[in-house]
Amino acid sequence: MHLWSVRPLIAQALREDIGTGDVTTEAILPPGTPLVGRLVVKQAGRIAGLPVAEEVFRLLDPQVRMERHVDEGSDVAAGTVLATVSGEGRAILSAERVALNLLQRLSGIATATRDVCRAVADFPVRIADTRKTLPGLRALDKYAVRMGGGINHRFGLYDCVLIKDNHIAAAGSLSRAVEAVRRHVGHWIKVEVEADTLEQVDEAVRLGVDLILFDNMPPDEVAAAVRRVGGRAITEASGGITPENVRVYAATGVDVLSLGWLTHSVRALDISLDVQPGR
Repeated sequence: MHLWSVRPLIAQALREDIGTGDVTTEAILPPGTPLVGRLVVKQAGRIAGLPVAEEVFRLLDPQVRMERHVDEGSDVAAGTVLATVSGEGRAILSAERVALNLLQRLSGIATATRDVCRAVADFPVRIADTRKTLPGLRALDKYAVRMGGGINHRFGLYDCVLIKDNHIAAAGSLSRAVEAVRRHVGHWIKVEVEADTLEQVDEAVRLGVDLILFDNMPPDEVAAAVRRVGGRAITEASGGITPENVRVYAATGVDVLSLGWLTHSVRALDISLDVQPGR
């Protein structure tokens, strides 16, 4: 992830929060008053987003310094001091909420992804995200998935073809949809087909697509679909996969498990900023 690509997002988040000015901080703190703050995690988890949090502070004041005490992507215990922030107090207090919102969200995603990856570590399966990300935060959400040990599914509608049920309905059939796509896109773009039934799986194999997504199939049906594909396409399962049943799905032999809840239902990791007067 390149920070320059998310600076507009951070700037918009700061504008949304600060508006015409932080009336509380400006009333209490004279300009130039130094503060030192500690970013402290309140629960165990995997940390993602420290460079993003630093960028939030520095966009308000480039002179603010953030010294990291843990590595990005590391696992930490509750009570760990993640970083120390020092500099102009007004900038630190005004940036606090945006910095914490992003750091907590990304760390929550990374922690959830880590836990799922660990649960299936003894299977040859990869854990992937989906496009079910918070609008505007996709690059950051998917970055956090990578920090947790997962992989990224397509970033948008532009980098991979995924023919879903509504596309098939609109085209009239799966074969028509695949034919239309192949006429439209170049050979460098992979074609994935969503299959709801074993009959659709068979048809997708005959059409020679690159990937087949088994959508909302129970584990026994996914296992049967994997056998039918027989290695002729990359296989993926999605829908209804939870921490409780992820190992059952992993045991089917599918190549990828994509989990929308990693990003659309994230539980933020509890992190706070505690400040004191600086020098």
